[in-house]
Amino acid sequence: MADGRLRVLAKNWIKAFLLPVPLAGLLGLPRYISDWFRYSRMSGNSPGYRDSYPCLTDRLSNTPFDPHYFFQGAWLARKVAQAAPAQHVDVSSSVMTIAALSGFVDTVFIDYRPLQVSLPGLDCRAGNITQLPFEDGSVNSLSCLHVIEHIGLGRYGDPLDPQGSLRAASELQRVMHPGGNLYLSTPVGRERVCFNAHRVFAPNTVVSMFAKMELIAFSCVDDAGNLVLDTTLASAHENEYGCGLFHFRKRD
Repeated sequence: MADGRLRVLAKNWIKAFLLPVPLAGLLGLPRYISDWFRYSRMSGNSPGYRDSYPCLTDRLSNTPFDPHYFFQGAWLARKVAQAAPAQHVDVSSSVMTIAALSGFVDTVFIDYRPLQVSLPGLDCRAGNITQLPFEDGSVNSLSCLHVIEHIGLGRYGDPLDPQGSLRAASELQRVMHPGGNLYLSTPVGRERVCFNAHRVFAPNTVVSMFAKMELIAFSCVDDAGNLVLDTTLASAHENEYGCGLFHFRKRD
């Protein structure tokens, strides 16, 4: 029991100095020590050091967030809510987004590393984006956010494949029902491969990868972290690492 508590204590302190930015917690340590003694005087009882859980980097003037993931989740939820499909399928997007999405539409979540949870409205299955477990033309509403740029780079244990993103795009199109909606996001800007993290595509490259689809609308999170709704593909070309939000519809 004592060894277990010591392990938890060590873990809490290691996390304080290594996450989210290595050693940034050092800057917050003097305040932590000062607050510890001040709190002890105010309460008349010192908090137990064995249960300490230092959070040394949270004293900020604004709530931090990742603009790509924040805005793409909001964009997807609004798109799906407006379309109101009977069922929605997602391939490997952020699990936090999918958890919220399943609250208002029955959602099937496919991931190479299957999500092992039980939640009403959410059906989690194992699957590979290059071999999806669906018949041709069987999916009416499909999303895949911040995923295709990773395929074939080995980051998540998937096989190395220089054509991975193209194979993923082909498979997403295969399963789409004519007239069905595909909601896709991927990094856009200066085209390159950042091995083995991700690829960045020119917006026109993404459209060419989805030749069986019609582009209904394009939005973008720019390099400054701003969401630009219903803009042009050309407006995103100058980004270094933007996030393109593509609403496609399967051609009849």
